[in-house]
Amino acid sequence: MATLILDGSHLKLRCDGAAALAMYEGGERRGTVPLKLIERVVLQGNIQLDTSVLGRLAQTSVPTILLGARSSRRVATLLGPAHRDASIRLGQFQRSLDAAWCTTWSRRLVLRKARAQLRLLRRALDDRPEARKPLFGAIETIEAIVRSLAGDLGIVRERVRGYEGACAAAYFRGYCALFAESLAFRGRNRRPPKDPVNAALSLVYTLLNFDAVRAAHAAGLDPMVGFYHRPAHGRESLACDLIEPLRPHADSWIRMLFCDRVLRAEHFSGDNGECLLGKAGRERFYAVWESHAPTSRRWLRRNCAALAAALRGCGDTLHDEPVEADGVEDP
Repeated sequence: MATLILDGSHLKLRCDGAAALAMYEGGERRGTVPLKLIERVVLQGNIQLDTSVLGRLAQTSVPTILLGARSSRRVATLLGPAHRDASIRLGQFQRSLDAAWCTTWSRRLVLRKARAQLRLLRRALDDRPEARKPLFGAIETIEAIVRSLAGDLGIVRERVRGYEGACAAAYFRGYCALFAESLAFRGRNRRPPKDPVNAALSLVYTLLNFDAVRAAHAAGLDPMVGFYHRPAHGRESLACDLIEPLRPHADSWIRMLFCDRVLRAEHFSGDNGECLLGKAGRERFYAVWESHAPTSRRWLRRNCAALAAALRGCGDTLHDEPVEADGVEDP
């Protein structure tokens, strides 16, 4: 199973019988792909397709994400038929209103993310001795926060958010020190990203979110209803929950792309204050991403299945017996 990525102008996607898709460029047929080999579709640029293609993808449960022609921001997502076991979603909705359950989930989620951040920064100490001061400072701060978070027995979800915010601030002070000054990476920014590192981070987080939405949907969960991220208009809050522990691993991969010069400053351009990854850079990005992504996708599938199994019993009985609020293991 593979990801079909179409990125460019003057491309057209058509159904080729009932079992394949055909690709055309400038009116010329470029090839076909059997639907049984496609696990997901990423469309970016001026891609032409009709509703028969979208219908066929939905019928065969192939999720599709449409990204902006230049900005790499998500425009739309197409998923297949919904899971038929409604008891999972009933249990999810019930637990989303259970403050104690959500707090336990949130604490474990943030602890896993913080520990993954620590692993990244500690490994970087050997690679970047000239950055030891900011790295040590970030590590010491996050270690102290982890101890406080783990030992705060009276914690509430709002305090978990405070701990996570403090971790993020310390982490990015250390993470920024791992990149060349010429990239002008001073901290996390988005909507729009203002430098090459932030543009790359935004794209990889978008793709991670897409994989999390797909894994949640396939397991019978509602991607919109989270336990740490509260429901918000247009946000898949559960998907946001699920990718939190994966973000440091994505950050490490983005750092590798720049260190190995897979991505370089010349692959990016500015447009009204927004930093954009050009087509040549996207080709490099996607080629490497597809070899890196299977690990995180397996992790998401496994954890969504475990969470759905825990919530199914809750939704079947609809009472308040405690259900294990873990559901997310370490990446």
